[in-house]
Amino acid sequence: MESAIKTVVTTFLGSARGKDNLDSKSFKKMIQQQLGGIMEDTNSNSAIKEMQQQLDENNDGKVSFQEYLTLIGYLANSLSQSKSGSNANAS
Repeated sequence: MESAIKTVVTTFLGSARGKDNLDSKSFKKMIQQQLGGIMEDTNSNSAIKEMQQQLDENNDGKVSFQEYLTLIGYLANSLSQSKSGSNANAS
């Protein structure tokens, strides 16, 4: 669990390159490089832009760490539901 949390933090910090937020370019690059295996449409510029806009609660055009955690929580929840759903079907 510790390593997973450290990975979430270091991925954001590395993608932000010393800034407090992910700009559009950094967000797109992070999504494509880090989340392509569990997300759909990671090669779609419009889908990534829409995702960024939905996460951007304060409408500053950037994704803060807290907004990024919203995405991580959503993905973790979706993955959990798909895993528990597939386990229920296997029984």
